[in-house]
Amino acid sequence: MGDGARRHIGADERRARLALRHRLAPSARAEAPEEVADALVALHGSDPSTVYLAVGARLADASMTVAETDRALYEDRGLVRMHGMRHTVFVFPTALTAVVHASTGLTVAARERAKLLKDMAAAGAPDAAWLKDVEESALAALARRGQATASELARDEPRLKEQFAYAAGKRYEGVHTVSSRLLRVLGVEGKVVRGRPLGSWTSSQFRWAVAPPHPELDASEAQAELLRRWLGACGPATEADLKWWTGWTVTAVRRALAAIRAEAVTLDGGGTGYVAEGDAGPPTASVREPWAALLPALDPTAMGWQERDWYLAPELRGALFDRSGNVGPTVWWDGRVVGGWAQRPDGEIVWRLLDREGVGREAEAAVAAEADRLRGWVGTTRVTPRFRTPLEKELSA
Repeated sequence: MGDGARRHIGADERRARLALRHRLAPSARAEAPEEVADALVALHGSDPSTVYLAVGARLADASMTVAETDRALYEDRGLVRMHGMRHTVFVFPTALTAVVHASTGLTVAARERAKLLKDMAAAGAPDAAWLKDVEESALAALARRGQATASELARDEPRLKEQFAYAAGKRYEGVHTVSSRLLRVLGVEGKVVRGRPLGSWTSSQFRWAVAPPHPELDASEAQAELLRRWLGACGPATEADLKWWTGWTVTAVRRALAAIRAEAVTLDGGGTGYVAEGDAGPPTASVREPWAALLPALDPTAMGWQERDWYLAPELRGALFDRSGNVGPTVWWDGRVVGGWAQRPDGEIVWRLLDREGVGREAEAAVAAEADRLRGWVGTTRVTPRFRTPLEKELSA
């Protein structure tokens, strides 16, 4: 992981890499959603609107955001919405699904299935053989339908509607249907993925579809490949960043770093970061102009690192994050978060600068232009983040 004197990569260079590799500088914008997802490795998908807003911020022609993202997700299937790192829903390039499944999904899947069986047994529900039979029947029905909601599948397989008590005697006790728990398990097992939503691109109600076929990969090799891809997009990153983003153990992170011969570099403040092999040199391209961006809640750039001081002043976190650590909509200027934005009920895009260091009239004009660009393609659609943050709630009121 690097021999001899280590190269130093400071905050300014990290911001320059971010501008180009995350397709945020106007000169680096992408032509299609697939290019955006490939550049970022993964788009946060737990809030459906985040996928479209993240793509729109990075497309050269933002007016094509909804139509092109729908095409990529539901027609060409070049992008797939599925469970990934930290048991979170993401949108991945389809070619990467096998890597994600083997590197992060298998461990979570085994745990989720065991938990479902334990909960069912505690409630006196049928056993594993019964559940396996229901699963096979449901998957066959889904294959026949192409895409379906849980209720539609339950018409073909009525046992999906059966209920069992959960956490009896505890304050969070409740009743679960077999369909809600089983489909979630099948999702983390890589057997089903989210299909088209029932409503618009902001809807959180999805149909289900059988997952596209993919090879079964060795877990260690898949972890190495995922880390190589992510460092290419986000390096340098610390061990803490890598452990947080992947959800792996420190041992797994270090094993993958060694497998890809990652190179160690020094960071501002004396920390150690890692880049992919051969990527420690200065950028081969440079950012030709300062840039502004309005990124959505849970954007993969804002959420890409656990250690964020090089692009986000610590004093801004209280306004821009919720209590669980989810970032809200952010305003960026030349590689730093400088404020936040929101959409009012009348559709107006409003923003506020919180950090004015180095932010003058040029920056304000550029941010205003990005707000106009966003307003132009969002149109009459109203976007409310799933996780509300203090500044977003204040601005949208």
